[in-house]
Amino acid sequence: MYKKILVSIAVILLVGAVTVPTFAQRRTVSVLGVWGGGERDAFMKMVEPFEAASGIKVEFTGTRDLPTVLTTRVAAGNPPDISALPNPGQMEELAKVKALVNLGTFMDIDKLRSDYAKTWLDLGSYGEKLYAIFISADLKSLIWYNPKTFADAGYKVPKTWDELIALSDKIVADGKAPWCIGLESGAASGWPGTDWIEDIMLRIAKPEVYDRWVNHEISWMDPRVRRAFELFGQIARNEDYVYGGTTAELTTNFGDAPDALFTSPPYAYMHKQATFIKSFVLEHNPDLVAGIDFSFFPFPPIDPEYGTPALGAADMLAMFNDVPEARALMEYLATPGAQEIWVAELGKLSANNRVNPNAYPDELTRKAAQILLNAKTFRFDGSDLMPPAVGSGSFWSGILDYVGGEDLDTVLKTIEDSAVDAYKK
Repeated sequence: MYKKILVSIAVILLVGAVTVPTFAQRRTVSVLGVWGGGERDAFMKMVEPFEAASGIKVEFTGTRDLPTVLTTRVAAGNPPDISALPNPGQMEELAKVKALVNLGTFMDIDKLRSDYAKTWLDLGSYGEKLYAIFISADLKSLIWYNPKTFADAGYKVPKTWDELIALSDKIVADGKAPWCIGLESGAASGWPGTDWIEDIMLRIAKPEVYDRWVNHEISWMDPRVRRAFELFGQIARNEDYVYGGTTAELTTNFGDAPDALFTSPPYAYMHKQATFIKSFVLEHNPDLVAGIDFSFFPFPPIDPEYGTPALGAADMLAMFNDVPEARALMEYLATPGAQEIWVAELGKLSANNRVNPNAYPDELTRKAAQILLNAKTFRFDGSDLMPPAVGSGSFWSGILDYVGGEDLDTVLKTIEDSAVDAYKK
């Protein structure tokens, strides 16, 4: 694979706008991202073939406060050549102030259209111009379970919301807890519950309604938003459904919550979380085998007409300085060869439909990738798209208040009041 990627990069350099004499003058490209530890190592491994083929050195800087650092550098007139972006919302803000390079000026858009579904190109575009590409994604619309304990208990994977509730009731009748949920995440506590609301919203209304909700074009007091919270509460506020009750739900860290699936006997049977939870499961239970000892099924449809949409988050990259080295790196990062290295190292998913399924570390991850690629509707994590005062503020705290027993009208009114103010700014 390494040799194949080297040849591909060489072709890009020969037929593209990049010239060797230009490289000789600069020979570096700066990249800003959020990745540290193993993720940083995986990124550097991904760019090794590019460096070897082009002679360009990739200078990576990692920060956990990406939005602040990036905004400060852009305002100071010192942006990186390329940067990861937290979400499409910040991409739009940067595109509005003309801080980003239009990728369509040098990348093969027809090729990208064949490699990526329209929804991914739309998420990376503003004003009909492409400003960002996606190198990987996490799928959130999943419910994790232990196939062995399901089989031992005679439980079947539910295909609809009604079947999910019926299964939960059966598990309770058997004297067990159907769900393990952890909402604690330090200063970010509450975010796992927002994923529930977002997935439910996509299953009880058209995707356009979800978009309007995210953009505050409908109120948090809207009946559809209220219904989403009530359906979430049907599980999350049910003391019999959740292992340890709502007290444990509010105090259990999200990364520890799925441990309850793997005790003997199991403390719980189902856990809703994104693909990244696999790393937590294996860290805590290194002897488990993905696909055998733990697996997932799609978060089921609620109203049949809206099907089974996919909710997720993704790693997106944009370009700030229109220099040949940055052009070459962006072209390389959009290729399936580059992304095959990235997903193989991290177990993330690629939105590029030409990525070889064999690049994924196990059958379970391949299954998630197929769900992502085949989804008729995909939407980005809603709380990540909202103004911070709402998305990572009142929405997070509202989840905690609601699970803690607060009246739903009060919770929704509090979020709505914050949204009215936040969306004016």
